[in-house]
Amino acid sequence: MQFGWFNGRILGGVALGGLMLAVTGCQSSDGGILGVGGKTEPKPDDVKLRTSQLNAYCPTLTLRDGTAYFNTYAKGGQDDASKIIYQASISDLTRDCTRANGTLTMDVAVAGKIVPGPLGTAGSITMPIRIVVMRGTDVLYSQLHQYKVQVSDTSAATQFVFKDAGVSVPEPTARNYQVFAGFDEVQAKPKPKAEEAAPARRKVRRKPKPPVAAAPAAPAQGSQTSISDIPR
Repeated sequence: MQFGWFNGRILGGVALGGLMLAVTGCQSSDGGILGVGGKTEPKPDDVKLRTSQLNAYCPTLTLRDGTAYFNTYAKGGQDDASKIIYQASISDLTRDCTRANGTLTMDVAVAGKIVPGPLGTAGSITMPIRIVVMRGTDVLYSQLHQYKVQVSDTSAATQFVFKDAGVSVPEPTARNYQVFAGFDEVQAKPKPKAEEAAPARRKVRRKPKPPVAAAPAAPAQGSQTSISDIPR
């Protein structure tokens, strides 16, 4: 009896251990649930986490290289440092994102200062500031703003803050958006030269045409046409 009880415990323990192995075999090492074919399916909590991270995603705002400064020159003094009227520079960038109805809306702000140059005088400066939103190589938004700032004190720098509010693009499905800001000096295209006046055409005098011979007179009234004169 004692031997049978001992064997019963062994057999019961083996059966219980096999059941536990069968249960644990349905789970992966990372806690996921094994689906058909042994593939690990993500837990519902993982999906919610990724969705929440995407909803909280606000694209990075970057100052594009070579666009941090903008100079205005006196007439005829382009690229001459001694003829600078104002030099504007961008020192800070920020953005804020909201989502609604499948659209991502951003408020983009650019801050900087304007320093009078050697020829600086009180007045206004118009700064070309461009905001661009890209998805990979695709341009989703590009807007050039002519932002005016009044400079009244030529002995100190003038601070400015520019805002492009309501930048709307399709809501991202991945973290692959990039926002750029900076000065964009667009040179006006030169006007085409006026076409040279076409040389006057020489008038050609034509000889008068000879008079046209008069048509033969119609037969006199009362004349008759015979049957043989009608073509068959």
